[in-house]
Amino acid sequence: MDFADSKRLTAAGARKMMATAIARAQEAGIAVTVAIADAGGHLLLLERMEGGRFHTVHSATTKAVCAASNKRATGAKGAQGQSLDAAHALGLALAAGPERWTAMEGGCPVIVGGECIGGVGVAGGSWELDERLAREAVESIGASAQ
Repeated sequence: MDFADSKRLTAAGARKMMATAIARAQEAGIAVTVAIADAGGHLLLLERMEGGRFHTVHSATTKAVCAASNKRATGAKGAQGQSLDAAHALGLALAAGPERWTAMEGGCPVIVGGECIGGVGVAGGSWELDERLAREAVESIGASAQ
């Protein structure tokens, strides 16, 4: 077969996920940054909430790109899902290049019909909160984060 049908994340879907993540962060009283990338890791939307720390822009973006690339939630797992110690996690981040891979939780893929169409990254809260907000954002459009 020379070509295949594929799905893609729309601007409307990205905006809905952004609105969900920001609303949940406001409810939690935490200023976060939310990044949404397409399946190729290209940034579609980025918002740093009022009071959000500037470094969270890079963290959220990296989480979104990493989740889209690996097609799974971010964390200290290697390419095959194996657990990584700190040295290997840092080595993988350096090998992948700037803003391409992270061991930090808070990034979720956007999976529709078994196909990854993007990634959402949240940074600024605890790792548990960041991951929950990213997952809820993905679920808000009827997609799966797994």
